Amino acid sequence: MFGYYNRILTVNLTDQSVSIEPVDDQVLAECFGGKGLATRLLLERNTPGVDPLSPENNLIFSTGSFCGGRLWGASRYGVYTKSPLTGFYAESYSGGKVPEAIDSAGFDAIILTGKAKIPTVLTITPEGVDFHDAGDLWGTDSIEAEEEAVARFSVSHEGYRKPGAVTIGPAGERMVKFALIANDKWRCAGRTGAGAVMGSKLVKAIVFQGDRKRQYADPEGVAQYAKEFSSKNITNPGVKAYKAMGTTMMVSLMNTVGAFPAKYWSEGSCEHWEKISGEQYHAEHEVKPHACAKCFMACGRMATIKKGRHKGLKLEGPEYETIYSFGGLCMVDDMAEIAHLNDICDRLGMDTITAGNLCGLAIEAKARGKIDFDIEYGNVDQIATLVQMISDRDGIGDLLADGIIPASKAWGLEDIAVHVKGMEPAGYDPRALKGMGLTFATSPRGACHLRTTFYKPELSGIIPPEQTKDKAELLIEYEDRLNIFDTLVLCRFYRDLYSWEELETALAAVTGQPCEKAELQKVAGNIVNMTREFNLREGMLPEHERLPKRIHKEALPSGKSLSAEEMEYMLSDYYRLRGWGEAEA
Repeated sequence: MFGYYNRILTVNLTDQSVSIEPVDDQVLAECFGGKGLATRLLLERNTPGVDPLSPENNLIFSTGSFCGGRLWGASRYGVYTKSPLTGFYAESYSGGKVPEAIDSAGFDAIILTGKAKIPTVLTITPEGVDFHDAGDLWGTDSIEAEEEAVARFSVSHEGYRKPGAVTIGPAGERMVKFALIANDKWRCAGRTGAGAVMGSKLVKAIVFQGDRKRQYADPEGVAQYAKEFSSKNITNPGVKAYKAMGTTMMVSLMNTVGAFPAKYWSEGSCEHWEKISGEQYHAEHEVKPHACAKCFMACGRMATIKKGRHKGLKLEGPEYETIYSFGGLCMVDDMAEIAHLNDICDRLGMDTITAGNLCGLAIEAKARGKIDFDIEYGNVDQIATLVQMISDRDGIGDLLADGIIPASKAWGLEDIAVHVKGMEPAGYDPRALKGMGLTFATSPRGACHLRTTFYKPELSGIIPPEQTKDKAELLIEYEDRLNIFDTLVLCRFYRDLYSWEELETALAAVTGQPCEKAELQKVAGNIVNMTREFNLREGMLPEHERLPKRIHKEALPSGKSLSAEEMEYMLSDYYRLRGWGEAEA
């Protein structure tokens, strides 16, 4: 089928066996690759009830049919598995330049199963897999590991393009349940703990390299489409805003509307928000736009800290979510210090959203006399110490390394812990943005904002944030289109550029198949149902699709609230529209 390699690679780490099998065109027509194909493979090949950190849990990498070519916003890969953090469906995505190296190996999906006998680096090429002893890399940070893996284990082969590697840090090695997979130094498949699964398999890094390119049904049509797409959209106001400020622009917006979670979910804004705003960051430090491959948006912030005790620190970031988690929930009031915490998390290889949430919970636990540990709001050194302890699984860090559910239970703080399915929300308070409450509750991987990015229509005036009527219907429209994004592994920030109509045109040129909106919606709906089937099989109950009671019981200081009745109304409407019956808890 045009746009696909029609090949799946399976790597059995236990006995170092490798198999390459074909993918039927009908399968690809039904699920489009990417998330669709990976979810189907998880349903078929994961044993129901498998321990996420056991050798039998499959870890799947996939790029989409737009990757590696002329189309914009497609230099991304997805990682799919059973989450050690939640016990449910896991998906996580990352951009950069490495996705094009992954794609050049020429597989629609790469499955890791089993467990290596020693710490291992894999080199994956179109011909297969080489296994390398990585004992001397075990313990290195994610950035050093990536550099060493590429330098030592890439292939000298005529025609092969530039290699790229994905890695884990010490947190992944110690199976911290929210460990990430990193690439391009600062790009991360951050959420759900895929790095812990990789660590459980004793895989430190994977180097990808090859010469394969996807064959398009209409190569000239794809080239012309890409040219017109960029010329039409490069001056789009949203594109210009992301290039100018990246996601740091969200700090001022979210504080202005009172939806910026602060002081561990007790407030909707913080007094110091201007100090941690994108405007202040760009004014005080050297911050330049940085793009993934095949991207004219350049939302990344390549930064050098210009003053203070971290002067000279270089990194890409922080993103809005890192600013919210440490600057809001933990009340750190200096962007250089947030960048410092970001750098620590990146090198250790752990998700900053969960890390910041857990540090905030620990601060609250200390304030309420639940733990004897020296930590308080705004104290960066104490927070940094706790982050390191989590990675080391040292002291209370060992408890926090297993996530918010065991930690809040051990400390008697289940009534204030904010999460869905064991994963914490991103920085959009559902008491101010009620559609985000529905998003958090129904997202299969936990309290995820990316399944719908529904803050966008709520903030832009498409639908009022406080409205509950008809919210589920509009949310499904966004969710379905973004599920198609994930089958193509497209960047979320292109959501305003790839409308249904644009997707129809681009997909037809790539695959040669008619791709009308109704058919795309059918594929998207099937993917939503597959992820739900996976979760139900793994023990998901109705109460797992609810927000924490604290969100309903406590209004924000502004008076904004989300009642349990409002939530049940939206959930019932969502279930009805999805054809799932009653949403009874």
